[in-house]
Amino acid sequence: MSVDRRDFLKLVGMGSAVFVLGTRVLPGAADVIPGQDDFLFVQLSDAHWGFSDPKVNPDYAATLKKAIAAVNSMKMQPDFVVFTGDITQTTDDPAVRRKRMAEARDIINGLKVKTIRFLAGEHDAGLDKGEAFQEYFGKTHYTFDHKGVHFIVIDNVSDPTSSIGDVQLQWLGDELKKIDKDSRIVVLTHRPLFDLYPNWDWWTRDGAKAIDLLMPYKNVTVLYGHIHQEHHHMTAHIPHHAAKGLMYPLPEAGSFAKRVPIPWDPAAPYKGLGYRSIEAKAAKAEYLLTEYPIKDKKLIRL
Repeated sequence: MSVDRRDFLKLVGMGSAVFVLGTRVLPGAADVIPGQDDFLFVQLSDAHWGFSDPKVNPDYAATLKKAIAAVNSMKMQPDFVVFTGDITQTTDDPAVRRKRMAEARDIINGLKVKTIRFLAGEHDAGLDKGEAFQEYFGKTHYTFDHKGVHFIVIDNVSDPTSSIGDVQLQWLGDELKKIDKDSRIVVLTHRPLFDLYPNWDWWTRDGAKAIDLLMPYKNVTVLYGHIHQEHHHMTAHIPHHAAKGLMYPLPEAGSFAKRVPIPWDPAAPYKGLGYRSIEAKAAKAEYLLTEYPIKDKKLIRL
């Protein structure tokens, strides 16, 4: 992981990793704006519903359900849950694509929390430019506000060239003009906006243009998926945090000639699979990330 330890402190305890994340360049309290309250949300990513290789994950039909059950069992329920893409496994058959989306949607609707935000991944949207995804999960790019934080969902998967595209970049620029430079901003996207490893499609072709638009804003944090592992990176004052996947882990960038899933280890089942909670402290422009593993325990039927 490319981690700038000046920007956050890693704490370890009770089998989950906790990170305290600041989004400001310089130390010191951020300006307090009315309406900013602490809140909790959960990030799930890369469920790949429809994947079925037992050598990679013999529990492929249950890991998404286990993640939903785990979130439902949290003592403090989140305000909302966000899925950062690849909800389903890709398929060339439009009918199968929609069947998988319907099944995944029904499982996800088993969450106690009823506010759920969805992002497309390239497996969901890359073959039909997001047509089926929008039928089941809504728009592929949009904004929303929650307790003093402005969330921006960027679609960098519907374009088969791994791009955001000029039209959406214009939209992003227009949205940013509506808010002031000290706004608390969380960007949600599937692929990384920076060039993590283009040879494995771990990048966004025009991601630098999006980062340039975000750069004047003091308090920006980016949360993404796609790479199936926890990863932390800084672009100037903007931190980027990748989440683990729910179906299979992937190796570190460039560690193998090809990007292939890490095989299932019977001695360490569910290794590398997980999800995270994010405690937003909007007044301080800080976020507390807690990483949770998928555990081999009795499945709560949904």
